Amino acid sequence: MTDETATFRPEARAPRGFADKRAPVLRAERAILEAVSAVYERYGFEPLDTGAFEYADALGKFLPDSDRPNEGVFALQDDDEQWMALRYDLTAPLARFAAENWNGLPKPFRRYAFGPVWRNEKPGPGRFRQFIQCDADTVGSARPEADAEIVAMAAEGLEAAGLPRGQAVLKINNRKLLNGLLQSAGVETVGQKLAVLRAVDKLDRLGPDGVRLLLGEGRKDESGDFTKGAGLGAKAIESVIAFTQAGLGGAERSVVLNRLADVIGGSAEGDEGLEELARIDAALTGMGVGVDRAAFDPAVVRGLEYYTGAVFEAELLLETLDDKGQPMRFGSIGGGGRYDDLVARFTGERTPATGFSFGVSRLVAALAAAGRAPAADVRGPVVVIAFSQDRMADYFAIAGELRAAGIAAEVYLGSSGMKAQMKYADRRNAPAAIIVGDDELAAGSVTIKDLDLGRAGAAGVEDNAAWRAERPGQQTIPRGEMIAAVKRIVGAN
Repeated sequence: MTDETATFRPEARAPRGFADKRAPVLRAERAILEAVSAVYERYGFEPLDTGAFEYADALGKFLPDSDRPNEGVFALQDDDEQWMALRYDLTAPLARFAAENWNGLPKPFRRYAFGPVWRNEKPGPGRFRQFIQCDADTVGSARPEADAEIVAMAAEGLEAAGLPRGQAVLKINNRKLLNGLLQSAGVETVGQKLAVLRAVDKLDRLGPDGVRLLLGEGRKDESGDFTKGAGLGAKAIESVIAFTQAGLGGAERSVVLNRLADVIGGSAEGDEGLEELARIDAALTGMGVGVDRAAFDPAVVRGLEYYTGAVFEAELLLETLDDKGQPMRFGSIGGGGRYDDLVARFTGERTPATGFSFGVSRLVAALAAAGRAPAADVRGPVVVIAFSQDRMADYFAIAGELRAAGIAAEVYLGSSGMKAQMKYADRRNAPAAIIVGDDELAAGSVTIKDLDLGRAGAAGVEDNAAWRAERPGQQTIPRGEMIAAVKRIVGAN
């Protein structure tokens, strides 16, 4: 072994796109998942957890077409030479599970799931290779009312997650309306259809005038780059623009339906989409979901080749700021829709399905951008100061009493003295420190130092004199009164 080999030390660095998370973020994510799970279970959805890996050919979008099928996913070859990959989302595993277990499942099958997903993509600001997703899906119902229930549940789930009513809205469209519009506009080729849909998808960013250019000959951006347009005629362009504008002004859903009926022009597929939206409207109205929580918006375009009917997108309405404190549009925080072809990849039989998904990590980031970041100073445990190795059993007995009473507590297990231990307790954001020396043990007493009170004083808090007067910064009391005293300290904050 050479000296160079012996002294090699790897650089401590996390792979790009994989974030380390400490307690504030983890607790924020956990709180969101607990709140949303409670909503989903009230709607009768059962939890399901599938493995992190799926066979690569089951992921659909990323079929193995080369010796190493790792485009978009993280793949490896099992010992039986089959390729498997970390799940890209939670929907493909659901489709595989439903196909594999269909005969034994209640139909429709209603499930929700959450957990990490992995994407082998270029990371960037707010874009990770590993993140937490939360999904809810109904498999086996073709009723538009199933779509409506997913929308209502998503709206309630986002409110439970920390977005009060009015701070997010579910925007709903139907791919059949889009298909009917394209048919009436004379769009026939797949390439032209995709060009129209991509143009519509840029409405929020470019506005109607920019979309008109993309629907026509094309558009040159500020850098001089030219994007070829869909090549529609003037009349067809105005029909598409009128279609996208039908949901403006916060109009009631019934009003939007009437506007769309005038634009689509009676195409068979368009009329079918209108009927489905009308049934969604009726079901949402029955569930008490108004236009402030779920609105029809024909400009919503999702999954150009994935969704088969209703599509919906959750848009954040809360004011958000970028890293420089400037207002920014955060945009979508979740979405979903009807996908009736996914299970059929396994069974050959069309199985209707609809669902909604949101990124838990993205929602935490959205709340942070709105000034609602999880508190950095998460409340720590009560710290029991350790003076002597000979008294460790006594210190652990005190910590055990606190834990049995429902109070988080730890014994200091470092090797430093009293001053460093108090600094440790402060860094842990402990509400209090328990000090038990030989005198206290002999007298059956404990000394409690109120660290919250000390932090308030250090921060120059002047408007809580009465509160501080009732809370001695340090008190020595009988051991039997310790729990009540600590609870007063913990409960006062």
